[in-house]
Amino acid sequence: MSDSASDGSARARSSVHRAVDEIRRMLRDQEMLPGQALRQEALAERLGVSRVPVREALQALEAEGVLRHERNVGYTVTRLSAEELRQAYLMRAALEAVVLRELPRLGAEQLARLSEINDRIAEAGAGPDVPRIMELNHEFHFAVFRCSGLDLVVDEIERVWKRTEAYRTVYVYDEAARRRIVREHRQLITALRRGNNERAIELMDAHREATRTHLGPALSPAPRS
Repeated sequence: MSDSASDGSARARSSVHRAVDEIRRMLRDQEMLPGQALRQEALAERLGVSRVPVREALQALEAEGVLRHERNVGYTVTRLSAEELRQAYLMRAALEAVVLRELPRLGAEQLARLSEINDRIAEAGAGPDVPRIMELNHEFHFAVFRCSGLDLVVDEIERVWKRTEAYRTVYVYDEAARRRIVREHRQLITALRRGNNERAIELMDAHREATRTHLGPALSPAPRS
């Protein structure tokens, strides 16, 4: 492959990645809501790219379950029923327990990094800067999970995590929820500092369930068969 062709391929990949990142940001900012239809032409114009990288970005997000595609209709932001959210959180509970159980004893540097991220979450919560909280919350959780070395399992957790991100944003708009997130993160750090992985699993289960319980009443019931 020539240098010019290689450069063109790299630019195309960069445009797709940028489109994916921007659509994710719009979901976190609630500029796109569950059930909302997406127009490729409008997205391409907004992002300043052609429709090709936008189409590839939408396909990538569909593969993750973040978007849904229907022939002759197009792409929409995935709308989950209460039952679908319950199942997503069941998957997270099972996989996160495996990961947390296999964590080694975290070192001082790893624990300091978690505390620093959590402090930034507290600062963003005072704003509140909800998109920043969402970004930092993701960073916190996956900084913990990646310490396990179980990268394939963590990748699957992230897939499920992304599918429910638009809903978790709603939770973070609640002031009491933002305080709870920071407090529960601190408790988790304490458990990890002590090497008490079973306690970390208990705390993560409660942390996760608080979000699901908060969101449940706002979701639609499962469709009838």
